[in-house]
Amino acid sequence: MTEQTKDQQPDQVAFDPAEMFEWMTKANEKYQAVITQLLNRNEGGMSDSSSSVFSDMGENFQQLGEKLASNPMVLFDEQMSLMQGQTELWQNTVRELLGEKDVDAVIEPAQDDRRFTDPEWTDNLIYNFIKQSYLLYARCILNVVHGVEGLNDHTRQQVDFYARQLVNALSPSNSIYTNPEVMRRTIATRGQNLLKGMEQLAKDLKGSAEGLNVTMTDINAFKLGENVATTPGQVVFQNRLIQLIQYKPTTEKQFKTPLLVVPPWINKYYILDLRESNSLVKWLTDQGHTVFIISWANPGPSMRDYGWGEYMKEGPIAAMDAIKEQTGEPDVNIISYCIGGTLTSSTLAYLTTKKQEKRVKSVTYMATLQDFSEPGEISVFINEASLRGIEKQLDRNGYLDGRAMAFSFNLLRENDLFWSFFINNYLKGERPAAFDLLYWNTDGTNMPAAMHKFYLRNMYQHNRLIQPGGIEVDGVKIDLSKIKTPAYFVSTIQDHIAQWKSTYKGAQVHSGPVKFVLSGSGHIAGVVNPPNKVKYGFWINDNLADTPDAWFAGAEKNEGSWWPNWQSWITENKYADPATQVAAREPEKGKLKVIEAAPGSYVKLKIPDVLKAELLPQKQ
Repeated sequence: MTEQTKDQQPDQVAFDPAEMFEWMTKANEKYQAVITQLLNRNEGGMSDSSSSVFSDMGENFQQLGEKLASNPMVLFDEQMSLMQGQTELWQNTVRELLGEKDVDAVIEPAQDDRRFTDPEWTDNLIYNFIKQSYLLYARCILNVVHGVEGLNDHTRQQVDFYARQLVNALSPSNSIYTNPEVMRRTIATRGQNLLKGMEQLAKDLKGSAEGLNVTMTDINAFKLGENVATTPGQVVFQNRLIQLIQYKPTTEKQFKTPLLVVPPWINKYYILDLRESNSLVKWLTDQGHTVFIISWANPGPSMRDYGWGEYMKEGPIAAMDAIKEQTGEPDVNIISYCIGGTLTSSTLAYLTTKKQEKRVKSVTYMATLQDFSEPGEISVFINEASLRGIEKQLDRNGYLDGRAMAFSFNLLRENDLFWSFFINNYLKGERPAAFDLLYWNTDGTNMPAAMHKFYLRNMYQHNRLIQPGGIEVDGVKIDLSKIKTPAYFVSTIQDHIAQWKSTYKGAQVHSGPVKFVLSGSGHIAGVVNPPNKVKYGFWINDNLADTPDAWFAGAEKNEGSWWPNWQSWITENKYADPATQVAAREPEKGKLKVIEAAPGSYVKLKIPDVLKAELLPQKQ
């Protein structure tokens, strides 16, 4: 490597042919590794689900083209606006070249757009021109899609989604040569950032199912039971589908009625027990509850026939049976979350029909859909062509790979959850920071074929759960309107997975006393919002109005977390009665034999481990 000459600036790099040859050789090796990964993945052709997505996308854009052809004025208007913006941008650029200062931008990024925060996007004439040119084109494309008349709401939503993916993929921030920060890094490291990036890309491709699961955090920084999921407890029951954890008490006395937590199984339960400072289960234990939580199995092909009924009977119902044996108490309070809440509502309707509704004293639904008529942004993936493709894949494999689902969910927030990591990992060559929430987010689970097909068809496509007798489980027609169990609904105002106005419709169906609470923030942060943070706030209105808008108009905002409000609700109504507390229940002293310490073994099974254990023996 040659030394810098006196005339060189500090940030200039001397050219060394030998070093350049070595770099190009390494780059070629890394590039070949990436290409090999891609070829190996696509050896059997495109998956059924991916093929159906592309087919559906083509049909949607064909409809868009037909509507544009019949009414081209929206395209004409946007083209004229684009030409006007381009002309103004060229004029402004010339003015800056001639030395004029403080020239106003023709177009600026949205306030929450973090792609163009580097100063050079504004200070450097070339990068500023590239940025504004891109923003003008992006605005034109999206405005055309938004402005076309005659598309039904679902088609419009899908076309908008696909157009947004295209526009954001073409952002200059995603390219080596048009991202000033990446260019500086490439020059400073003599291209080592790109070599590291290609190495990481090959590794991520190997660990992905469909699409690309970018590494979001330093996964080696976390270990279950040591720095995440650390609340002390014991696994006191298990079957093939669940492990049931009972947490160690932290108070001398506990409420007589135990508390069962039913989390979602799309991810793992420890979102409710990330670390001590924000652990819901730790906080509940500290309030005097005997807390049990379900830890779902990570299913492989051998569990392909596990359906909604199996999840109900071997999940919440089996857990309630075990809790009764462990504590001697005939009833429980339940807290449920997301799809765990959807299952819980089915379970309560089932128990009501079976005249066993008294087994549940109260129920809490956190960010839970029961009416799927407006399921939010996830509905872009729900249409007949996509479902047929998914079902073919489920029938063949016996499961839906959780990594494919994670990729789809990340595309709902593509700039924040995909492209930002793409730039950081593959272009800058940096390793992501350690972040427990993102560690949990990447620690997904598979979906059994029978359950997932039932869920997609009956909930998302046909919205049958909300219909009396719309679905049948274990020979029992499910009718949510028969549920008289006192219910506490908490939703979040920015939720894009379970939109709060949709969850409100579910609250209106129950025939028992219902309290609806709206938390600030989104699907996770609004739920996992410990009181010590004093963040986000929440709205309450004891009158369950006819519409969500009317409810919100009469709601009062409170500062901080909704958790203490829930505790007041459950104690003041004596679902957890302060007057009938019992001595603290140690998991080891119950009637069930302790199996292992929390967090248990089910939660530790990663998707590759599950598939390796089940699929490799079949190939031998």
